[in-house]
Amino acid sequence: MDQFIVSARKYRPSTFDSVVGQKHITTTLQNALKNHQLAQAFLFCGPRGVGKTTCARILAKTINCMAGPDRTEPCNACDSCDSFNKGQSFNIIELDAASNNSVDDIRELVEQVRFAPQLGKYRVFIIDEVHMLSSSAFNAFLKTLEEPPAHAIFILATTEKHKIIPTILSRCQIFDFYRIRVQDIAEHLAYIAKLEKVEAEPDALHIIAHKADGGLRDACSMFDQIVSFSGGKITYQSVIDNLNILDYDYYFGLVNGFLKNDISAGFLTLDDILARGFDGLNFLSGLATHFRNLVVARNPATVGLIETGESIRDKYQEQAKRCTAMFIFQSLKLLSEGEVQYKQSKNPRLVVELTLMKLSLLQKENRDEKKNDISEGIPPKAKPIQVPSGETVQAQSSVEEPRPVELEKKTVVTDTTTKSGSQEAKSYAQPAPALASAPLSAAKPSMPRISTLLSKSEKQDKTEDPGAEVSLLNKPGNDPFTEDMLREKWAELARQWKVEKGEFVYSTLVTGELSLGEDNTIQFLVNNASQTEMMNGLITEMAEWLRKILNNQSIILRFGLIRAEEAREKKAYTSKEKFEKMAQMNPNIQLLKQRLDLDIL
Repeated sequence: MDQFIVSARKYRPSTFDSVVGQKHITTTLQNALKNHQLAQAFLFCGPRGVGKTTCARILAKTINCMAGPDRTEPCNACDSCDSFNKGQSFNIIELDAASNNSVDDIRELVEQVRFAPQLGKYRVFIIDEVHMLSSSAFNAFLKTLEEPPAHAIFILATTEKHKIIPTILSRCQIFDFYRIRVQDIAEHLAYIAKLEKVEAEPDALHIIAHKADGGLRDACSMFDQIVSFSGGKITYQSVIDNLNILDYDYYFGLVNGFLKNDISAGFLTLDDILARGFDGLNFLSGLATHFRNLVVARNPATVGLIETGESIRDKYQEQAKRCTAMFIFQSLKLLSEGEVQYKQSKNPRLVVELTLMKLSLLQKENRDEKKNDISEGIPPKAKPIQVPSGETVQAQSSVEEPRPVELEKKTVVTDTTTKSGSQEAKSYAQPAPALASAPLSAAKPSMPRISTLLSKSEKQDKTEDPGAEVSLLNKPGNDPFTEDMLREKWAELARQWKVEKGEFVYSTLVTGELSLGEDNTIQFLVNNASQTEMMNGLITEMAEWLRKILNNQSIILRFGLIRAEEAREKKAYTSKEKFEKMAQMNPNIQLLKQRLDLDIL
């Protein structure tokens, strides 16, 4: 039986032009050879299987090639190239630092550096996995690396540049190798398949290239494995089966089920995937990548970023047309949250199933939301509304963000009614300007609902502190409530939001001033501008929560800053003032200070 040579060795590049995916490296080295500007030491670093040792060998051969002084490629025909190809060259020495990493090994190498080359001009020393050298070995190598003999050139290769001491790095020209692109690996595999007379589907080669994660050597190893498995014919299905990779069809089928709100299909697909031995976290990650590809496929300018075969890329484009941008964005957000929860959960499968349920209900929620918006009477375009004052107000299709208004002034709100074909204006005194009604669903601020637009507020007094207000029209049948009931529910909201929104929100709610005025008007004063900015984002949600928990839709919530003089009265106590206050409440504290001879700092 003939000896089998793996593809990674059999089709190893022998010239710079045949190196795959490292054009920036090969071009630089060729120019250095052409201009006779070779450094005394090179450091090749990058991931495994991307061509570091291969480029080192090609450079070593080209340096000693006897075909001509200005060559930028080895001829592979002269005595020097031929001896190296046969493994008989005395001018090119390779050392594996992983197994020869002691001081004695480096001293032996330094001894060899003194000898002149037998054939050619240079002796080239290739040290692979150089980061494995011990600190003592590195230090023993420093002087020789900095000032080697004129006939010595060192080429170091490593996958972990950060482990090499800076004094070594400063003595080398550093070349960073890239991960090889999926398309480049697939094209190289197709070239090997053609020479080996192996039938290979393009999609199958792309799967292998993607699985290789930028390493051409890994891709060649998987190629040989699939050839043995499939009997000389590489198909998409044979690659999926042999490499245990999730088929793209799983993800396409899942997304189709999400668009149809089919929860059961997602559960059945997940059960099949887990039964095949796949990890739930990898499944969520793969599904997130699928949605990322759908985003890319929506734009013809970016569709080339999908690293798959042409037929699968077409599937992405077709499915992307049926998915809205909001659906894809919400799905990616849910999957990101699911990955975080999966790592922390004691029942990870339930986390995956809950995520699939949420994804299956996204489209239904979006459709229901649109229906509710229509039922609430949101106009598609702005329409003028005539008010008795003679002013024309444009009804907007969305509610503006709450804006600061003054807290203590009076504003007239006009209620327009129809009587005998004409309109009569009735004026009511209100403690604050009424804005458009707040969204009924605080969880979806991007889709607000407007039931009525009232007249705009009076001109603001610039001397007053800023505040904001969210209001609803008064409705009959609202339950009355007292200030004690309000404070009880306010404390409940603070405790709930401490867990959901953090300590800053909690401290704002418990340190501010809360009061209940006439006509169910709730006023809340905060202490500083940071709290004001935070309240701007939460006032709508807070107002809705209070209306719901107190069963009163006429509640008006306003907030503002405490007056400057009031803030000064509430300034923070010094340590001495705190001690005196505590001593008044408990005289034993003063006694304790005297006995222990303590000082108040």
